[in-house]
Amino acid sequence: MAGFAQRVPALVDITMVAHPSVTLFVDLSEGEGPAYAAHGRRERGSVVVGLTPGVLRVSGPETERCRCLQIRLSPVVAAAVFGASTELVGSVVPLADVWGRDAGRTEGRLRAATSWDERFAIAADVLGRRLGARPPRDPEVAAAWSRILSGRGQVRVGDLANEVGWSRKRLWSRFRSQIGLNPKLAARLVRFDHAAHLLAAGDAAATVAAATGYVDQSHLHREVRAFTGVTPTAVAAAPWLGFDDVAWPTPYAGLPPSQKPPPQKAP
Repeated sequence: MAGFAQRVPALVDITMVAHPSVTLFVDLSEGEGPAYAAHGRRERGSVVVGLTPGVLRVSGPETERCRCLQIRLSPVVAAAVFGASTELVGSVVPLADVWGRDAGRTEGRLRAATSWDERFAIAADVLGRRLGARPPRDPEVAAAWSRILSGRGQVRVGDLANEVGWSRKRLWSRFRSQIGLNPKLAARLVRFDHAAHLLAAGDAAATVAAATGYVDQSHLHREVRAFTGVTPTAVAAAPWLGFDDVAWPTPYAGLPPSQKPPPQKAP
């Protein structure tokens, strides 16, 4: 999770790049906070952004001070925390529609907190309790998702099925019902995310295409268009990715939770 507190000019109109996580935005702003728009639907306040939301724009009034807690959840965890992974795919949904009265109570506790560390602790407690109250998802699905992440999307569905001991058909069905995407599309999303961060780091499109397993630069271009609606050049300059590695440092991605640094407080 990461905390953001700033005047909105840097957030006036930002395109959020698709990410392989379900994202929760808890609006703690003074006055009217940012708005989220996707697929012709516009929401304000605390929202849940599902996987592959398409072109998602974040905007807000320049005169207000925005404060927001952003939480990224593995879709395996999100399926348990929200109990609606499939319904969330490709959408932006008010948190109250998913959590009911718990959304307001949680937001109230977070608003009353006096520091980001306290907010992080409250959020972790709420998520932990919700996770513990629901039956666990299939360990085979969790293992397949973990394998897709560790392979940065360059993995075959048949190989995944063999690794977890299921048939390809069973893996496809159970994975889609719990994650919301089929394994092939999930792998494409993870591979795109890796490519997008390389583009944002300044690597040339041809180099990125070769490093991330695309057939050629044209293939990369088509995938970037499919997930964002814009070109690789536009993705490379996306403000959202400009502070992504500050708020979400990646060198610790493979470490167990006990060895990872604490959540970040972004400027």
